[in-house]
Amino acid sequence: MLKTALTILFVIIAIALTILVLSQEGKDQGFGSALSGTVDTYWSKNKKHSKDAVIKKVTAVLGVLFMVVAILLGSKWFR
Repeated sequence: MLKTALTILFVIIAIALTILVLSQEGKDQGFGSALSGTVDTYWSKNKKHSKDAVIKKVTAVLGVLFMVVAILLGSKWFR
């Protein structure tokens, strides 16, 4: 029963992680962005409160949960 619940949780976390990773915006690290320079704006100074920052934090938490559930499912206690 517990192994089934962990397996379902594992699949849900995997799907959520996939969606979050694919929804994140890429960084402009090309040649064009190197020439354009950076401008300090209000938005760039407060990035920790932005939608992208929240998505990154949730992705990190889900990644840790994914690894913990994977280790639990692979352990000898749930075979």
